[in-house]
Amino acid sequence: MPDFATSIEIEAPIEIVFEHLVKADRMTSWMGQHATLDAVPGGEFSVDINGYLVRGKYVEVERPRRVVVSWGMAGVADLPPGSSRVEFVLTPTPRGTTVNLRHTNLPDSRSKGHATGWANYIDRLAAAARGIDPGPDTWRPVTT
Repeated sequence: MPDFATSIEIEAPIEIVFEHLVKADRMTSWMGQHATLDAVPGGEFSVDINGYLVRGKYVEVERPRRVVVSWGMAGVADLPPGSSRVEFVLTPTPRGTTVNLRHTNLPDSRSKGHATGWANYIDRLAAAARGIDPGPDTWRPVTT
């Protein structure tokens, strides 16, 4: 199973970036149209992205530096809810915050789609954390 990793520096304070990972209204400013988030270990992580139902749990929450969630999609046999893991590590910098994102345990059949999805969403996170409206979330998965 391949892993995906990327990073970005965001010109926003670490606390603001962190809030975009743990608060539903902040989450949906950059990813999805609806979110139910209970940002404590074992708490619900649920984001509806254009009809794709991402489901999992918060695994680790270390305010304001780290968030780990289990990740999968309702009704998807090769990536069921909670079957992969997404880790966000936040590091303060002189200009703002570096976000290192790592998605592990992705099945081969889902790695390309998640790579393009995360490329889209990491930029949307950067815009939202800077207070810029990234516009409607129109992402659709890559189909092969």
